[in-house]
Amino acid sequence: MARGSELGTAVSGPSRVAAADEAVSLEELQLAARNHGLPLETLRYDVTPTGLHYLLTHYDIPAIDQPSWRLTVGGHTERTLTLDLATLRSMPRRTVRVTLECAGNGRARLLPRPVSQPWLVEAVGTADWTGTPLAEVLDQAGIRGGAVDVAFTGADHGIERGVEQDYARGLSLAEVLGPDVLLVDEMNGRPLPPQHGAPLRLLVPGWYGMTQVKWLRQITVLDHAFDGYQNATAYRLIRGVEEAGEPVTRIEPRALMLPPGFPDFMSRVRVVDAGRHQLQGRAWSGWAPIAGVEVSTDSGLSWQPAELGPAAGRWSWRGWTFAWDATTPGERELCCRAIDESGRAQPIDQPWNRQGMANNMIQRVRVVVR
Repeated sequence: MARGSELGTAVSGPSRVAAADEAVSLEELQLAARNHGLPLETLRYDVTPTGLHYLLTHYDIPAIDQPSWRLTVGGHTERTLTLDLATLRSMPRRTVRVTLECAGNGRARLLPRPVSQPWLVEAVGTADWTGTPLAEVLDQAGIRGGAVDVAFTGADHGIERGVEQDYARGLSLAEVLGPDVLLVDEMNGRPLPPQHGAPLRLLVPGWYGMTQVKWLRQITVLDHAFDGYQNATAYRLIRGVEEAGEPVTRIEPRALMLPPGFPDFMSRVRVVDAGRHQLQGRAWSGWAPIAGVEVSTDSGLSWQPAELGPAAGRWSWRGWTFAWDATTPGERELCCRAIDESGRAQPIDQPWNRQGMANNMIQRVRVVVR
């Protein structure tokens, strides 16, 4: 559901870019307090502990009475289904390890800065997700000929840029029939927590987080392209004000480094003793498996290959290590970048757009060698 609102910009202003000297606002800090990223030191875990997985909630976490909750599946189908959680759990089950990343990850590092949730690089996490393959449910509903898209609607409700709506996203029919697209009710072997979409959320591996609709209540098969707000307006790669832009889809390749040594409290600058250090991190891409990771110890002027760890499944991040000889005292800037098998590589310079989407420029870690 989406409808226009006359509430005005005092309630929900238009998308904008911060002025050159504009600080992060109280509204942005309020968003940052509600949402949280992955502490980079927890990149050491193959599977992110549930409470440390990144979290973005668009509106409110809805109050859902799980015993009375039902999922409705219908639209351009032979029959309409009304399913409770027990029925879904009685169907074939599947567990997939998937790395999720917010489409706005890296937004706060862009110049000029798009005004929104001020992510740095930590909006990511990896979990073992368990649920029912969506294809099984759609097969029971019976997809009619001429079906084009499938719309997913959550129970969270709010206003964005003057538009009142239930959060909803659409995907092509071909995209949702893959075996790893799940209706998830478990995370890391336990019931899905409220903040992660309980009782049910959508999981579409390889796509940015905006696709993984939480608090799922309705699935609608369409005989036309879905044109809801979250597809048509919110998640677009737009440079000019009047552009329609390209849709945000799959996760661009990224590598992150577990910061070495120990941090200064405020600046997060790292401190290490002179000597050999084993740098480590994770890399992932929604387009293709990771082909390699490179590390720079001189602010990106030169690059050397890191050693990749074993792959943990198509949709999970991959570990990497690099031996760094920190021989000269002073300040250094460490960088890392990922390349996937499709040839996509992280850029050194920012891929700027007005909404701060899909910014996968390289991570930079300041280190003082003592």
